[in-house]
Amino acid sequence: MSTLVPTIDLSDWADGDDTTRARIAAEVDDGCRRVGFLQISGHGIDPDLVARMLDAVDRLFGLPTTTKMQYLPVSPDVNNGYSPVGAESLAYSLGVEDAPPDLFEAFNVGPEDMDRNDPAVIAEIDRIFADNLWPAEIPEFREVAMEYFVAVRAFAHRLTSVFAVALGMDEHFFEQFSQHSTDTLRINHFQRSAAMGDPLPGQTRMGAHTDYGIVTVLYGDQVPGLEIVGPDGGWHCVLPEPGAYVINIGDLLAQWTNDHWRSTVHRVAAPPPGDTSHNRRRSMAFFHDGDWDAIVECLPTCCSEEDPAKYEPVRALDHLMNKLMGGRTMSAAEPTDHIGDRIDAVRS
Repeated sequence: MSTLVPTIDLSDWADGDDTTRARIAAEVDDGCRRVGFLQISGHGIDPDLVARMLDAVDRLFGLPTTTKMQYLPVSPDVNNGYSPVGAESLAYSLGVEDAPPDLFEAFNVGPEDMDRNDPAVIAEIDRIFADNLWPAEIPEFREVAMEYFVAVRAFAHRLTSVFAVALGMDEHFFEQFSQHSTDTLRINHFQRSAAMGDPLPGQTRMGAHTDYGIVTVLYGDQVPGLEIVGPDGGWHCVLPEPGAYVINIGDLLAQWTNDHWRSTVHRVAAPPPGDTSHNRRRSMAFFHDGDWDAIVECLPTCCSEEDPAKYEPVRALDHLMNKLMGGRTMSAAEPTDHIGDRIDAVRS
């Protein structure tokens, strides 16, 4: 297991005294500054719910490809439904122009408890808040997926309260930007079949990219593949610890913090040619991305005359769509970071 990514126990946050909460906030701040990735225990998500969710995921991806293809989204800017192997290349989201297709399949679902009379929801009802596509062949999938969605969303909100304290803001600061958040649960499946053969040169299961929003909450099988770029510029394996969630911050939070916190480049590497020992890998990534109409600008605690804001204010949806459409249409997205090491990481 990587020692680069710290493991932090969150179980004492809610009822902890000031000293305990300050210690946890400091640990989070240190991890987000150094590497942008954390492993979190004490998250409160029921292991039985995770097991039921994984059982439903196995059934979902066990469906014939022709069946799964019935659940494609109507257009690339609709963020739900099925994405087949080779349909995306996430390195394009960093501005790369010649990356091969990625070797994963995925299924996306969004919230179902939005206020359909909210003007902010109505404005995006055919796109980011479009109806979920549920596989009729697995009738129980909807119920368990939404139960899991609600649980992991609550966890994401607990994390943003810790983040706010760690950044010197009021504990509830980020809630004002999460009234109709563009939250997405993306379920990923990686498995090399005989028909696929070995990867092309430079091809990965999931191309090098940063996440786009506020925070990602990831459950992953304890199977090698997830790799991150460390402060040394090299790739490092991150193997999920038993019972823990892997957490990383996204571009919008990095921009809020003036890059004091890192939106770290990561990928899912493919097993070497002929290696079938770590063939199958599942992950469930919950993206908490904030309100689509939120204006993200540098926090007052993260800039000064000596450290001025690096980014112009940006509407969250504009940033998200630039990144999403890059990977889905395999056209280079407009680069948005000021760190400068991200394209180099993709090609290394």
